Amino acid sequence: MPNFFAAAPKGLAEVLEKELHQMGISQTQKIASGVFFDSSWEGCYKVNLCSRIASRVMKPVLDFPAYTGEDIYFNIKKHDFTKYIDPKATLRIEASVKESKIHDQRFLAMKVKDAIVDQFRDKFGIRPDVDNANPDLRVIVRGHKNEYHVAIDTSGDPLFMRGYRREAGEAPLKENLAAGLLALTEWDGKSPIVDPMCGSGTFLIEAAMKAMNIAPGSMRKSFGFMKLNNFEKEKWEALLDETVAQEKEELDFQFFGYDVDRQVLQYAKDNARRAGVDQVISFKKETVATIEPPVEKGMVITNPPYAIRIGDEDNVRDVYRDLSFTLKHRFKGWTAWLLSGNKDLIADLKLKSTRKFFVYNGAIECRLLKYEMF
Repeated sequence: MPNFFAAAPKGLAEVLEKELHQMGISQTQKIASGVFFDSSWEGCYKVNLCSRIASRVMKPVLDFPAYTGEDIYFNIKKHDFTKYIDPKATLRIEASVKESKIHDQRFLAMKVKDAIVDQFRDKFGIRPDVDNANPDLRVIVRGHKNEYHVAIDTSGDPLFMRGYRREAGEAPLKENLAAGLLALTEWDGKSPIVDPMCGSGTFLIEAAMKAMNIAPGSMRKSFGFMKLNNFEKEKWEALLDETVAQEKEELDFQFFGYDVDRQVLQYAKDNARRAGVDQVISFKKETVATIEPPVEKGMVITNPPYAIRIGDEDNVRDVYRDLSFTLKHRFKGWTAWLLSGNKDLIADLKLKSTRKFFVYNGAIECRLLKYEMF
């Protein structure tokens, strides 16, 4: 059984695997929902701290078939959960099940909880309490077609929660999804990026953090692994110090964001300041119809409205037509990437894409499309 599993948004497992390889983690196995990897606990700390794409890092501990509550109970007791936390600590069970004899996830969670707390009671005479808000130990159980997979969470809050985004506009991209989409573009990390509909600035902030070597987890105060009994604080602090020391203080290029909503632009500026990249991003209130290239050449990436989130397809069609005109007539020589969850609106661009990736923005199937502006 591999040591750890890094979950990824659907469509981003391949770029997550490449990212892990770049971190020096070579033993990997990619599946649709993420990447298994072999590593020490120190490697687990590093992935939590430095992965821009992973949603969560878990340690798989059990795989087994089960058809009844008793099967769940006795299989869970085969693993010693008492080694992770003290009996006076707290735990949470996150359970989901599909296409199985057991179909109630609450029943599944209860059976897993009963087995774990009984281990503590048998060993110590007392048992941990359940805390669904801020547990010391989070146990994740997934059942599909009567096969069950159990893992210990090492991340705590999802890894997209960097800590810099406190406000956002309508339907913002999650930070790790934005970073994963940037990875799909194969952007070199050394050239300007323009987002003509930047919203709260997620694409630009994630790109700037990557360019400046700012680890996405460096602003977080806690991770799940910090609450486990085997947490090695000295190794963590050494890793954090080494990572922070690699940050750049300045760049020789900039990022540019535009939006028509003055309030959302203020959110973007505040988010960039908290992320430590406000000095390399220029935000300006302007419509997509009137934007001019701020530099001679670079990359455009944007997440235009899908009409799903706004509910007014006619207005959104006008936005797409304006975007198309601006790209064709003002951004010649640039590469443009558009994320869209509405293929009918994409047709209004009347542009021919040269690459296409299927990804998911939450529950919405989207296309990340590449356009070469000649």
